[in-house]
Amino acid sequence: MKIKEEATKIHESGFNCAQSVLCACREYTMLDDEHALAISGGFGRGVRCGEFCGALTGAVMALGLVYPFNEESDIAAKERIALLTEECIEKFQDEFGCLRCEELKLGEHSCARIIERSAELVEVIILKNKEEK
Repeated sequence: MKIKEEATKIHESGFNCAQSVLCACREYTMLDDEHALAISGGFGRGVRCGEFCGALTGAVMALGLVYPFNEESDIAAKERIALLTEECIEKFQDEFGCLRCEELKLGEHSCARIIERSAELVEVIILKNKEEK
């Protein structure tokens, strides 16, 4: 099952947008469902206050797990995750016009569509950069 379909399935079962995207990326992150759902639970609905989109937050969390910057001396890893995060955010904003949950909800796109596209977007970025890892 592709990540976008898995994210949709997870969301339809009752989990939030961030949980849906992060959990659907398990094939790449190697994070088990229990921990993926737990760590992303508070990020839905724009971190519960309508701010930065939860689906996009889930995508960025997945990128961080696939391309970790977890050693302070690893400047290459720091630069890599910064660039990949910027790419993800830029593509999302180009498509949806904003990053804020409240604004997105007023637009023409449903949360389901945003979740699907966020999952697709992160998978494309992961696969495109797979060899460079």
